[in-house]
Amino acid sequence: MGPRARSGAVTVTARLELVLDCRDPDGLAQFWAAALGYRQQGGAANYRALVPDSGDGPKLILQGVDEPKATKNRMHLDILAGDIEAEASRLTQLGARRARGEVVVEHGMHWIVMVDPEGNEFCICRSDDC
Repeated sequence: MGPRARSGAVTVTARLELVLDCRDPDGLAQFWAAALGYRQQGGAANYRALVPDSGDGPKLILQGVDEPKATKNRMHLDILAGDIEAEASRLTQLGARRARGEVVVEHGMHWIVMVDPEGNEFCICRSDDC
């Protein structure tokens, strides 16, 4: 069992880090840094680490692998934006493309399914907080 505070509450010391397999870590580092407002923190061998330029957020590790992407991602990134069409246009200029032409509307939520330059799916989701 993990560590517990005296009040009985669980003390969590873990943090989230995301890892994305890819063929070209350097190329995708440029795309994802620009897409997310991140900067490259460093790298070693087939790994590149990206961190937020400012503020808080999970580290994104790009891991170079030999095999190409074959099927739909089991997990994907969502980018939250106030204007999803403007964000889709911006990310298209960086090398992304729409996976579908239409905006998806489900349960009052709106999003656009996109793929990065290597075909990894991600979504641009409308958020009034942006």
